[in-house]
Amino acid sequence: MAAPVLDDPTKKYPKPPYKRQSQPWPGLASKMEPRPDHGETSYKGSGRLMGRRALITGGDSGMGRAAAIAFAREGADVAINYFPTEESDAQEVVEFIKAEGRVALAIPGDIREEKFCKELVERAVQGLGGLDILVSNAARQQSRESIAEVSSEDFDATMKTNIYAPFWIIKAALPHLKPGSAIIGTASEQAYDPSPELYDYAQTKAATMNYVKSLAKQLGPKGIRVNAVAPGPIWTPLQVAGGASMEKLEQFGSQTPLGRPGQPAELGSIYVQLAASDASFATGQVYGSAGGSGQP
Repeated sequence: MAAPVLDDPTKKYPKPPYKRQSQPWPGLASKMEPRPDHGETSYKGSGRLMGRRALITGGDSGMGRAAAIAFAREGADVAINYFPTEESDAQEVVEFIKAEGRVALAIPGDIREEKFCKELVERAVQGLGGLDILVSNAARQQSRESIAEVSSEDFDATMKTNIYAPFWIIKAALPHLKPGSAIIGTASEQAYDPSPELYDYAQTKAATMNYVKSLAKQLGPKGIRVNAVAPGPIWTPLQVAGGASMEKLEQFGSQTPLGRPGQPAELGSIYVQLAASDASFATGQVYGSAGGSGQP
């Protein structure tokens, strides 16, 4: 038998230094240099989520896009939510989902509004014919050197996006989730080792970790699993749309033992694992992917 072809993770993707670049919030993956890999050409499905119905917030780019592509290739119908200015990225995702012969729903809107969060769930349920996977992934991250630079408006926007929106969306989704359903949050290494310039963002990710563990205990008896993915430095529009300083962006991910940031494609299979029925004993767990640094 031929020897297996192995990928050296230190050489698999571009390493810093990266070109200095910035975009208006929330940013587009299609305009990043280098462009992130979400598994568009690499992810191969095997029917692990056949017939499932998923709603993913922040599904236009980053880990949400990677999850959407992976879910579709595993046989799921997928609804993605995104900010209206991200329409061009979202339509690319829709085409990837449709290419797998799956239902694709694009639902733009601002999840900082409770009314829209309720509408989002209802539209997803109606369009997909039900709901049994919810991925709460959308997030707001803005780098500020000092707490003195964080305005009340900034703080409120981060809290509404990262904490209030999952609360509103999960609450609206619960009546539709049957035993065997899965809720997946996106935490971060920032929950465990916060950066000084991410004062507000980091505390929301600690809150994410805790709501996952709390909700897993609450919903376990109902047969609904709740888990989270905790990425380390991942190359997404969060970084170029105000989430990192130019100095940090240039060397983004260089501090990891692998010498580079992760790509969204490297996390897609983790979301699949947490959604799949063969992970039925995994609940209240936080799965890390940080290139050898950070926790868990």
